Amino acid sequence: MTVAGVFVLLVNDHLLKQAWPGFVTGKLSDVAGLVVAPALLALLFWRRADLAATVLTGVLFALVKATETGAEAASQVWTLVAGPSRVLADPTDLLALPALALAWWVRVRSLHAPSPKWRVIAAMPLTVLAVAATSAVQLPAAESVEVDGDRIVVHVADGLDQISRDGGATWSATGGHEPAAEPRSLQSAACVPMQATRCYRVVPGRIAVEQSDDGGRTWQPSWEMSDDDRERLRRTYSGSHERLSMALAAQARPGGHVVVVANGLDGIVVRDVQGTWRRVGWPGPAAEQAATVDVSLERNVALFLAACLLFGGVGAGLREFHRVYTGFAVLACLGPFTMVAETSLVEQDGSGLVVLGWVMGTLGTLVCGVLAFAGRARPVTAVVGVVGAPLVHAAVYLPFRGWARGAPGTYEVAVAIAAVLTAVVLVAVAALIRRDASRPGP
Repeated sequence: MTVAGVFVLLVNDHLLKQAWPGFVTGKLSDVAGLVVAPALLALLFWRRADLAATVLTGVLFALVKATETGAEAASQVWTLVAGPSRVLADPTDLLALPALALAWWVRVRSLHAPSPKWRVIAAMPLTVLAVAATSAVQLPAAESVEVDGDRIVVHVADGLDQISRDGGATWSATGGHEPAAEPRSLQSAACVPMQATRCYRVVPGRIAVEQSDDGGRTWQPSWEMSDDDRERLRRTYSGSHERLSMALAAQARPGGHVVVVANGLDGIVVRDVQGTWRRVGWPGPAAEQAATVDVSLERNVALFLAACLLFGGVGAGLREFHRVYTGFAVLACLGPFTMVAETSLVEQDGSGLVVLGWVMGTLGTLVCGVLAFAGRARPVTAVVGVVGAPLVHAAVYLPFRGWARGAPGTYEVAVAIAAVLTAVVLVAVAALIRRDASRPGP
């Protein structure tokens, strides 16, 4: 393992990316990661695994960077390890693959002067910290909108400006946006051209638009984000305060008029000529820059219930060591439970709970696995527990994952679906375990 690679990762990902995000720091992170990762993987096998670790690193890196499926899988895995994360596919990152040759060269040289094991063990936390470093994430925010002839231009901070030439029906990104000679003023209200009595304005401090039919003397609600959409937005951008409507513009169109709202982190909102409001969000490639809804609390609850079913199902068929197994099963289940507690403490430092959870979960799982064999667990009951655990996880988590993407539309419906599906799985598992227990043992 090269100390230089670890140092570069720490400095680049924790400092340089924050100050100068872009092509250079991004590719430097990939190169340093490819130098460090094979050595880190080889440590899992301790010896004789250098070639396999190098090849595995290259294959996984290529899958993640070249395919959307690989990037999504990496996002899910990294979310479990380090909290809500998102990995984007970027084929240009494959330019860093030759760094694996440097990693192999460094490893070959180190074999001639092996380091004591205590040095390797001592370096592990620093290396993991470097590999797990979070990149600076630049979130796009629709900050202003203007009408330029037949075009509607939404100016986006930390992203590409969006242009529509058909009244907001479709959008295309510009090649960038030129810095304004002076800060753009946010147009918080606008009247419809050639229809001065009809005006619109964003509501200060809210995600809403009001309209006036008397030239601005009186106002009434025209559009407002629903409670569930606000909750999705809060979970998506929990650490940001730019969750409000910022500016708008009106444009006359054949058959009526349209209104386009720059909705901050939420993107774009459009009122069409029929008077229907539609959340466009981030159209096309711009959607890749947007964050995803955080359902880590529900995911961790699903993991906790799955662990309870897994260890409970296996333990129900034990012929020996019931008490010892029960104690370590409780310890194993407390691991995911601490993750639930950590998720609920989003405003506090919950990193200690995460470490404690991983330690308890790992220790409990290992001991329970040994006791399951030593205690001669009934095969059918053990299989029911092993199969039922992922089913319970899916029954709890998938409805909320669907809610995060808009279907079902309300959180209450997602709760009801999860409760019904979980009850069905638990009843089926209990019936199978009871049926197996009623059979005479060997």
